Amino acid sequence: MTALRIIFMGTAELSCASLQALAGNPQFQIAAVVTQPDRPQGRDLKPQPSPVKLLARRLNLPVLQPERVRDGKFIAEFHSLQPDLVVGVAYGQILPPAILDLPRHGCLNIHASLLPQYRGPAPIQWAIANADAETGVTLMRIDAGLDTGDIVAQRRTPIRPEDDSATLHDRLAQLGAELLVQTIPDYVAGKIQPKAQPAAGASYAPKIKKEDGRIDWNQPARTIWNRLRAFTPWPGAFTFWLGVPPSGGNAIRTEEPPKGGTPSAPRPMLLKIWKAEVVEEACRADPGFAEARASERRPGEILSADKTGIVVGCGQNALRILELQREGGRRMSAAEFLAGHVLKTGEKFGG
Repeated sequence: MTALRIIFMGTAELSCASLQALAGNPQFQIAAVVTQPDRPQGRDLKPQPSPVKLLARRLNLPVLQPERVRDGKFIAEFHSLQPDLVVGVAYGQILPPAILDLPRHGCLNIHASLLPQYRGPAPIQWAIANADAETGVTLMRIDAGLDTGDIVAQRRTPIRPEDDSATLHDRLAQLGAELLVQTIPDYVAGKIQPKAQPAAGASYAPKIKKEDGRIDWNQPARTIWNRLRAFTPWPGAFTFWLGVPPSGGNAIRTEEPPKGGTPSAPRPMLLKIWKAEVVEEACRADPGFAEARASERRPGEILSADKTGIVVGCGQNALRILELQREGGRRMSAAEFLAGHVLKTGEKFGG
């Protein structure tokens, strides 16, 4: 049997498991890998290759990096490769008809959600943030819309309490790779009839912004916990330690005053929260939490701080912070943080 000639299009880390699986299967021949151009990254803004380009080079596969897939020169080169099938995973550009209409078996895409839910660039994060019980991957035919093509196959997976966007990303990447390898042979043989996406239940998952990670302590603790998991590792859930309780107390840090001057006002400290757990209202095991009745608490108020964690009041219930990181510091447990920072009951997180 002649190997199916495939052009693979992908850019993000999510794409790599699929490329690896296809390249390692004798049923498929990767004619070329198309990925986004190298982009400036880091403090020095040096152009860096995409994860897919790095993998393709290790696999000795030819790489194409058009700035725009609609460019006539690229389309001509694409046509010269004569693919039987195009497979896309997190590529980053919408394909024009000149590419969609070329392969005899069309163009397929792996999307990290159960379409029509969470079309768009950030399906993994929003599924966690919205407290969904499960998610999955969808293999679909690519059309001119944004993740609107006919569904070829789907696989489901539960969203576990210990999941964050990184762990779920890795699981979905592997699930998508397995789905591709298992499904493509039957699809090209005509044994699978793609089905139109249902109109009901369609939703959009917008791109994540840094500000999405800012904690709003007025929200219920479980909502904050879900968003923390969703936005770990990027942009991270973050807050500010305001430091001085309403009744007074020690400032967190102050700017050095000029000679003969007076100290400036304390500056809030940015804290990134890595791990936390919900403390239910009915829990009375923590004395600090038990003493702060809901009617007397303010969202963001520190209710207790000891080796078991930092308990912070929320719009409903409380959140116990287990791991955190101060700006410019390293990730540490709450106990390690408290060994070098004095947090007092009544102080406030927020800002």
